[in-house]
Amino acid sequence: MTVAHIRSIQVGTPETYGTEGATDPMDRPWETAFYKQPVDGELFLGETNLDGDRQANLRHHGGPEKAVCVYPGEHYPYWEEKLEVDLGPAAFGENFTIEGFTEREACIGDIYEVGEATVQITQPRSPCWKLARRWRVKDLAVQVEQTGYTGWYLRVLETGTVAPGESIRLVDRPNPDWSVARATKVRYRMSDDRELAGELADVEELGKSWTKRLERRAETGAHPDSNPRVIGPNESIGADDEGQ
Repeated sequence: MTVAHIRSIQVGTPETYGTEGATDPMDRPWETAFYKQPVDGELFLGETNLDGDRQANLRHHGGPEKAVCVYPGEHYPYWEEKLEVDLGPAAFGENFTIEGFTEREACIGDIYEVGEATVQITQPRSPCWKLARRWRVKDLAVQVEQTGYTGWYLRVLETGTVAPGESIRLVDRPNPDWSVARATKVRYRMSDDRELAGELADVEELGKSWTKRLERRAETGAHPDSNPRVIGPNESIGADDEGQ
């Protein structure tokens, strides 16, 4: 049994930042719910999000398979040294900052009890250009992929209240061979391995967006250009994005 806890819970709603006509793409207007704020006490976790939390881009964030974004607090010291900044709450735009386990221990399909709620890991987080813009480091999403310090998403199996400090209790692990770290490695660092892509795509609990991409790779060997997601409009205007 894995026992960990929620260090903090953060929620936020979309807001627009930036300046029209700015020369530097990093200074141009963008809409995001990235700047989440900590909450005290209990908060209701519904099927698609926490009370008070919304996403700017529902095409790529939110919904039943991405109801909660989780990030391990164990990674904060690494990034503070790497980026030479003091990271505040929700530095990676996460809802749950947790302590007790990371991507190496967490597995796709894991079911956990948190407060009154029951949740399940669906997929690793795919870092995007909005994370890079938040910290003004153009290749930060690429760095996150390379380290494997991505965090992950949860679906909600049973709704209920959750609160900072509560335990995260593992109740089932259907896919012990598929840690979040391994899944991330297969998708982003082993792009030519069609066999493993197919094996990961067959994991029933994996989020549909990942499943579709991996099935396509397994069948055809194709994998899309990641630049629109990880760099996006931080370099040029008009790129498709997968921002929060």
